[in-house]
Amino acid sequence: MRVGIHLPQYGSVAGADAITRAAQHAEQLGFADVWVSDHTVHPAKQDYPSPYLYDPLLTLTWAAAVTERVGLGTSVLVVPTHEPLALANRLASLDSLSGGRLVLGVGVGWSEAEYAALGRDFRTRGRRLDEAIDLFRTVWRDDPASFHGEFTSFDDIRVLPQPVGPMPIWVGGHGEAAHRRAVQRGDGFQLIGVTPEQAAPVVQRLRAEQPEPSFTISLRTGWDPQGMDPSRIADERVAYAEAGVQHVVAAPWRRSLDDWLRSMDLLAELVL
Repeated sequence: MRVGIHLPQYGSVAGADAITRAAQHAEQLGFADVWVSDHTVHPAKQDYPSPYLYDPLLTLTWAAAVTERVGLGTSVLVVPTHEPLALANRLASLDSLSGGRLVLGVGVGWSEAEYAALGRDFRTRGRRLDEAIDLFRTVWRDDPASFHGEFTSFDDIRVLPQPVGPMPIWVGGHGEAAHRRAVQRGDGFQLIGVTPEQAAPVVQRLRAEQPEPSFTISLRTGWDPQGMDPSRIADERVAYAEAGVQHVVAAPWRRSLDDWLRSMDLLAELVL
């Protein structure tokens, strides 16, 4: 099992120095990758997540610039809140600048108020994500590229640079739509906040339809040895692996950089 760590991109700990030091520390400790979340705006009446959140792709670009080999990932990019053709260029640029280190985790999000503020249709978010995935693959493969979808159409457009290689796209979410999207269009699936017992039947179903190990089954969890019983984390690591989970993204809860780095140290001892 590979384990990644969320960067201090949000809340009181977030900042340039924190992102730099956490990304470099993740590489030194041997974490597989570093991860970010995505929300463009935060309706004031929402109490989750933190409204103080650095842009995900700028954060990963910053992290890539101060590291050499650690992977980069989005968990998850709320794709339907973005213009897809411009996003395709930004993602390909980041992958090219980082030497092909990017894994794209995608999802539809959940905040209808965020969609409204951005002028995006919440009701069509699933269809928009499906189309965006197809658009990404087209412009990252063809040069020039043509595409005719429900929401975006163009002919003979060049989107350069293209990614270094085929960029893995992992679908995050819950329910039938996310499952279908992952199986039909994705290179992996990211579970969010489920127990090993809950993960097992989902993994079994995915593997029945996507048996190749290259289809990656990942999990995002709140592992933090300073806020949890460390033995529980160690036991869960074994149980998730036995359930068929291949990759985990851990997100510490710390509010200071020293505490965040300490959680990374403790977690590395437990699960790497």
